[in-house]
Amino acid sequence: MVSVEANAKINLTLDILGVRPDGYHEVEMVMQSVGLFDTITLERRPEGLSLRMDGADLPADETNLAWKAARLFLDANRIESGVSVAVEKRIPIAAGLAGGSADAAGVLIGMNRLFGIGLSPGELCAMGEKLGSDVPFCVQGGTMLAMGRGEILRRLPALPQMFVVLAKPPMGVSTAWAYKAFDETGAVRRPDTRAMLTALSEGNVAKIADGLANVLEEATMKAHPIIGDYKRLLVENGAAASLMSGSGPTVFGLAEARAEAERAAKALSGIYPGAETFVVPTAGQSGI
Repeated sequence: MVSVEANAKINLTLDILGVRPDGYHEVEMVMQSVGLFDTITLERRPEGLSLRMDGADLPADETNLAWKAARLFLDANRIESGVSVAVEKRIPIAAGLAGGSADAAGVLIGMNRLFGIGLSPGELCAMGEKLGSDVPFCVQGGTMLAMGRGEILRRLPALPQMFVVLAKPPMGVSTAWAYKAFDETGAVRRPDTRAMLTALSEGNVAKIADGLANVLEEATMKAHPIIGDYKRLLVENGAAASLMSGSGPTVFGLAEARAEAERAAKALSGIYPGAETFVVPTAGQSGI
């Protein structure tokens, strides 16, 4: 039996550079793993594939990314025996935190260990790219610049240890909807990706906080104004800065001390008891 912690991610920056000939958006993002994770447990079985989802109302069938990842790994490596996969969900769904991609990445990493195949991180990323644009990042984790569809990755200096308040409003946002809304409205504020890379190389927390930007935020916030309310509350109560992650609707706040993050989370929960809130540290690379 093998267990893997599949970490959620946040976007320190998210920029859209255009639409590619293949129909995907060309993106440039600084992505960061955080210490909120799903637990993936895998066991060999004589044949077949089974999936169990605990903690979320999600289908445990061939439509699930974790199932697809297990099927892909078995087929690609011509493994004749089977596997049972159990996913203990903690990452909220439809939240902009790459929960499904994290699960798929965790399955690939875990099966590589379980069956002793010995695939390299690059080989696992190439497999993950077939499943979704965020899966390669979730395989490697840590702090990375993501380009192309999100699958072209460059390791960055690690974000200094910080604490992250995650606050998800009581609704989900479709990634496809968020990108369509951006195409219709455009960006109000674009991130300065080069400045963020410099801030990370310097370990300058103030500059990192000042550089948070996500071009999807404005359009999503127009449809869901509560996102702006969450952002203001987090900053007013101890977070150094706040931003919507990915396509939303989860908002995160960065703080240098756990006490500051806890204070911000408590203040938000007191006003919005329907929010799912978590206080977690930033996380490093996966150590495949």
